[in-house]
Amino acid sequence: DICNHFKRIIMKLNWGQSIVVAFILFIGFIMYFVITMLTDQKYDNDLVVESYYEKDLTLQNDIDQKENALALEERVTIDKSQQGLMVTFPDNFDYKKISGELFMYRPIDKKQDFTIDLDLSGLRFTVPQAYLEKGRWDATLKFEYEGEDYMVVEKFLF
Repeated sequence: DICNHFKRIIMKLNWGQSIVVAFILFIGFIMYFVITMLTDQKYDNDLVVESYYEKDLTLQNDIDQKENALALEERVTIDKSQQGLMVTFPDNFDYKKISGELFMYRPIDKKQDFTIDLDLSGLRFTVPQAYLEKGRWDATLKFEYEGEDYMVVEKFLF
């Protein structure tokens, strides 16, 4: 019987040999997980931003743009709606003078990230629900209006 055979082998091991066997099994266990994490595509560990260091250099510019957006009398809003994600600009803005883009970031899968260039026909536009898989999304709206740059960042759960 195989169980009795293994029992006899284990009983013959002294404590030093047992420690060596335990270390070998532990190292094998760790190596299995390391290899799995490095080779399996579902554990794709990419940086949040491809050009990490270049992004760090523009950090102050991003902070200034966010402060500009917060200083507006009437704020730009990004909200969930039944149709999807609605972006609303202040009523005192002329939509023809607004240019920029909306970047949708999906933390779980960078393949679902997308950017929409602002081509407005009014002060509101909607990202259709069909574009947004269930889960977390980060919306970053960068736009220029009358020579001033703005940035609005919101996080959503669909």
